[in-house]
Order: sequence, then C-alpha cells, then structure tokens
Amino acid sequence: MLVTPEEEGVLVRLAAEQGVTVPRLLVEAATAEPAGETASDRRELLTELFGVHRALGAVGNNLNQLTRAANATGDLAVELEHTLAAVRRQLVRLDDTLDGLAP
Repeated sequence: MLVTPEEEGVLVRLAAEQGVTVPRLLVEAATAEPAGETASDRRELLTELFGVHRALGAVGNNLNQLTRAANATGDLAVELEHTLAAVRRQLVRLDDTLDGLAP
C-alpha cells in the first residue's frame, strides 16, 4: 500500500501519540469496534480504572481501621465522615468511567 508523504506524516504522528508502530496503528484501526476505540483509549481507561481500584482499596483500609476503633471504644471517629465522603467520590469517579464505556 502506498501513501502520500502527508498521509505518512499523519500516520507516524498518530502512532507516536498512541505509543504504537504504524503497522500496529493500522491493524488496530482496521479491527477497532465501530466506536473507533484505540489502543491509547484502552490504556487511558485502564489507567483510570486502576486508579479507582487503588483509591477504593485505600479507603477500604481506612474504613476497617475506623470500624475496629469504633467497635473497641464505642465512639465514632471524626474521620469517618471524611472517609465516607471519599468513598462517595470514588464511586462517582467509577460511575463516570463506566459511563464512558457505554456506546
């Protein structure tokens, strides 16, 4: 397949932006879902999902600590309100990310 120098420049630029080779870019473009999801789109989504996963794990640890303290003393820590707010923020972040997956 022959391309013009201008087309080659566009392909090289797009491949570089997505961190793939030109042949990989062409294969992914040809086999992409109708929505046109690219390798960089998938990497970006996975990065966001891993970030949400880590954040929820950290918040879960905080909740466990606060629960243990509440069970031991009978008092709820002031930090509980902040931790629950963090849970809500991360769930909104997760919902937004998952909404971005919908066609």
